[in-house]
Amino acid sequence: MRARLSVDAAVLVPVYRDRAGDMHVVLVVRTEHGRHGGQIAFPGGIHSPADADLRETALREAHEEIGLERGSVEVVATLPQVDTTTGYVVTPFLARLVTEPPAWQRQEREIAEVLSVALTDLAREDLRGEEMWDLPRGRWLVRFVRLGRHTLWGATYRILEPLIPRLLAGEWAI
Repeated sequence: MRARLSVDAAVLVPVYRDRAGDMHVVLVVRTEHGRHGGQIAFPGGIHSPADADLRETALREAHEEIGLERGSVEVVATLPQVDTTTGYVVTPFLARLVTEPPAWQRQEREIAEVLSVALTDLAREDLRGEEMWDLPRGRWLVRFVRLGRHTLWGATYRILEPLIPRLLAGEWAI
């Protein structure tokens, strides 16, 4: 059996509090093209040799994809890596917005929509589920969160699932 090569990638997990003090997570909906087309994700992408490290990859990609300026975020933690079934090793970086969320400037070729989702909605049991799905790599039991017309699942779900209770418990000053 031949070993599968993995590709290093990084994502930014931007969080902020709205004027009422409620915590939100910024997510993107990928455009329909590509391996992860139509999926909810965090801003991020493949590590470039020009990036000093994966943290720089996450910050660069967030700027390119949604116009998030480096000076408007503070990276507060490196989260555990997530392996995808599609050959990526994703390093997530939790980042606090230090200014109000800007008017997002999405890269239209890659990003269909920018979502700001209340953390309390992500934690709601009535929006969660699990089903058997037929995916390109076989039949899988998929855990997910329904967000209106979108379904959050896969690597993004696996990054958020352990993070939600930690954020709600106030582990980081957001």
